[in-house]
Amino acid sequence: MSEQDVDLSAEKYEKHREAGEILAQVRAEAAEKVDVGVTHLEVAEFAEDRIRELGGKPAFPVNISIDEEAAHATPGIDDETTFGEDMVNLDIGVHVDGWLADTAITVDLSGHDELAEASAEALDAALELVEPGVETGEIGAEIESVIEGYGYNPVVNLSGHGLAHYEQHTEPNIPNLGVERGVELQVGDVVAIEPFATDGTGKVGEGAEEEIFALERESSVRDRSARQALSQITEEFRTLPFAT
Repeated sequence: MSEQDVDLSAEKYEKHREAGEILAQVRAEAAEKVDVGVTHLEVAEFAEDRIRELGGKPAFPVNISIDEEAAHATPGIDDETTFGEDMVNLDIGVHVDGWLADTAITVDLSGHDELAEASAEALDAALELVEPGVETGEIGAEIESVIEGYGYNPVVNLSGHGLAHYEQHTEPNIPNLGVERGVELQVGDVVAIEPFATDGTGKVGEGAEEEIFALERESSVRDRSARQALSQITEEFRTLPFAT
């Protein structure tokens, strides 16, 4: 396939890569901050500040999910919740001029380290398969096999996804189990693979509170303060997620 056939230019690929390099450093440093007695907000603010110090911007609010919370929880501005003997999931995103990187890491403070190992090994196994022409169902089957080999279940209604310009979730969908009708990865795809292992049933439900928001489309509003808020959201976040 010629360079002209690839959707991303070399410069844009480099911005994805730069975002990924920043993210790898921040993920490691933030994970070291997680400990019993430390507040969730302290870790989230540390990660977001470090992202900016290293030349990126947060692609979404730092997600800090505890135990049975699978994803998409973030501390509020006055949150004083501290870590206990928890299974902690940190989900962090970085963008450079809108080109994203997305990663997560599990920090085990609970003594259930095999659960974290199952997800980590499933990710490593999935990454070994990633190349143009591989079907996403094959990747999902490998994730499922590794996690079940540890005696756990994959979370089947959460999945990996593509990344695009100012878009955190795009095609292709990367399932956490084998499916018959996957899609082939293409040259130019940028993907986040997100295995989740659980000792539960393997399905998650929606939480009671909405903490993270995103602008899907702009519309006209009459109220002046609402217009100002919409303008600020559009300028700062575009279509990326944010928290109030």
